[in-house]
Amino acid sequence: MVDGITMGGGAAVGLSASAVTRTAPVAAATPVATPTPAPAAAAGPQLAALAKAVAASAPVDTDRVEQIKLALANGTFPILPATIADQMMAFRYEWISHDET
Repeated sequence: MVDGITMGGGAAVGLSASAVTRTAPVAAATPVATPTPAPAAAAGPQLAALAKAVAASAPVDTDRVEQIKLALANGTFPILPATIADQMMAFRYEWISHDET
């Protein structure tokens, strides 16, 4: 039996629990083998070479960078202070959420 929860002035809220019934035991779990991943070198020299090439360069869209440079030079790049401020605040909130964990 669960005692009632009192609310401020001592009046009990009517909560009660019924008797506990037993259930059938759970069958023993069977262990499952977890495969271990093969290292990149063992997967083949081509994969290792590809991984090295990808790691050597940054993922930059050079065409987009050139478009932005041209727009800045022409004075047609839209600089919106409100949008910049919104993005900075969103970044800060995301940063704070990662710091707390």
